[in-house]
Amino acid sequence: MSIEVWAAFLVACIVISVTPGAGAVNTMSNGLSYGVRHSIPAILGLQLGLAAQFVIVAIGLGAILTSSSHWFELIKWLGVGYLVWLGIQKWRHPFIVLQAADASNLDYRRRFWQAAFVNLTNPKATVFLVAFLPQFVDLSQPQIPQFTLMTVTGLTVDTLVMLGYATLAMQLSRWLKSEEHQQHANRLFGSMFIVAAFLMAVY
Repeated sequence: MSIEVWAAFLVACIVISVTPGAGAVNTMSNGLSYGVRHSIPAILGLQLGLAAQFVIVAIGLGAILTSSSHWFELIKWLGVGYLVWLGIQKWRHPFIVLQAADASNLDYRRRFWQAAFVNLTNPKATVFLVAFLPQFVDLSQPQIPQFTLMTVTGLTVDTLVMLGYATLAMQLSRWLKSEEHQQHANRLFGSMFIVAAFLMAVY
C-alpha cells in the first residue's frame, strides 16, 4: 500500500470515527458517568468488536453476511435488541456521585464486553467495511499485510476518537452535579441508544 493510498484511508477513518454512532454513544455515556480513565475498558471493548469486524471482512465472511438474509437478519436484530436494552438500562440508571466514583465497583469486565457486543453485533459496520476496504486494496500486492495495516490504522484512529468523546463527556460533568441534571443526561443517552437501534433496524 502506497503512502498516498494509506493517507486517504487514514482521512476516511477519521471522518467515519468522528461521525456519531452506537460506539460514540456508549463512550460518551461511560465518560460522563465514570470519567476518561475509567472509560478505557469500554473503549477497548469497542475496539475488540471493531477488530472482529475487520477480521470477518478480511476472511470473506462479510460477503456471506451480505448475501445471506438469514445471518444478516439474525445479527441485525440481536444488535437492535441489545441497543434497546442498553437504552432502557440508561433511562433507569441511578444517580452517580461522579466525584466519588469507587474504582472497585466499576465492573470493568462487564462494560468491556458490553461495549464489544455493541460493535460486534452491528451489521451496518460489516456491510460498510465490505464496501469500504476493497477500495484501498492493491490486488497486485499481498493482501494480508494490507488488511493488517488497515485494521491497525482503523483501530488506532477509533481509539483516539473515542478517548476524545469520553473527554468531551467528562467536561460536561461539571454541569451535572445534581441528580435532576444527571437524570436528564441519562435519559438523553438512553434515547440515543434507542435511536441508534431504530436506525440499525431500518438500515
